[in-house]
Amino acid sequence: MADVHKPVIRSYNMSRIRNVDTKPEMTIRRFLHANGFRYRLHDKKLPGKPDIVLKNYNTVIQVYGCFWHAHNGCKESHIPKSRKEYWEPKIKRTIERDKQNEAALKSLGWRVITIWECEIEREKGRKLKLEQLIDMLKGEG
Repeated sequence: MADVHKPVIRSYNMSRIRNVDTKPEMTIRRFLHANGFRYRLHDKKLPGKPDIVLKNYNTVIQVYGCFWHAHNGCKESHIPKSRKEYWEPKIKRTIERDKQNEAALKSLGWRVITIWECEIEREKGRKLKLEQLIDMLKGEG
């Protein structure tokens, strides 16, 4: 199946996709701040520039999009039918980079918490996940 957009339009559309300050990331950040947690964003000194760095808790939080990071078993995680030769290696590289960054962070003594976009998409799931996050940060989970 061919792309429904011309290459110029597709390029423009793809350039509009954000990799920082995404809606799921902003949800987590607002929640943490409202609950008294202070953090840094995208620390360049750490492997992979984690989304949220809670230095006082020696914890980093990665907020992943289900499509871009291939969330296993999620309906949003799929390889597009068009241009598979482009998308498969791209997503595999992302998965491999995620694994390498997580291993590097853990070897430096950081705790890594991954939150998937679909886990906080709906209000009911978001509330549960955010409560679990608080428990993990306070050492109860």
